Amino acid sequence: MKYEPVEEKHTIQQGIEHFPGDEELEITRVEQGKRGMRGRYMIHFGPYSLSVLEDVMIKYHMTKGSFFNKSELSDIVMADERQQAYVMSLQYLARKPRTRQELSRRLLERELEPAVVEETLARLEKERLVDDELYARQWARQRVSGRGKGKLWIRQELQQKGVDRSIIAHALGDISEAEEWESALQAGQKKWDQTRGEASEKKRKTYSFLMRRGYSGELTRRVLQSLRSNDQTDLKAEEDELLWD
Repeated sequence: MKYEPVEEKHTIQQGIEHFPGDEELEITRVEQGKRGMRGRYMIHFGPYSLSVLEDVMIKYHMTKGSFFNKSELSDIVMADERQQAYVMSLQYLARKPRTRQELSRRLLERELEPAVVEETLARLEKERLVDDELYARQWARQRVSGRGKGKLWIRQELQQKGVDRSIIAHALGDISEAEEWESALQAGQKKWDQTRGEASEKKRKTYSFLMRRGYSGELTRRVLQSLRSNDQTDLKAEEDELLWD
């Protein structure tokens, strides 16, 4: 049975759920989406309409005068949602790399179907656009060398981002003891120099500072021993200079 289009002055029913299930539906009008619908088109079937991305519209030849039934349109709606999820992901990833869980949360917040989200994530992982192993390695190295953070802090950060514990362990294993020592020493030296007061006060505040930044207690104590030793050496040098003045 052919669907006879009616004048579109009637109330438009948007969404596939409103479409009749036993009729061939003819596209009566195609129009570009309004503000806030960039890259999307409204496809009208008389009193019914749905919105699809431009590339989906082109792929399924959704032009005026074409006929579709509800089953076919349901498949198109699913294809549109998959493409929408992929485009959203690319836009989100364009700002900076993300973990799998971060991206999943963002897509689910946009009320996309969980199955579509999982399919999109699998596609992105296959294309190496989402790679938790690479992300964890780069994150760990950047936090140690550029931000003065210890491995305990980094482990917690990556766990919050949903990275698997085994991946975190491998990423932290790539950071050598010498690299973390240098990071802790630089951070500790800066805090030590900024702290006024006696050596005991410098030691107390620097210790708390390094522990908060995720360095282990053992590493922190070693750094403090080095800082205090250097401080005493500098003081001795200053005293010697005064004696020779």
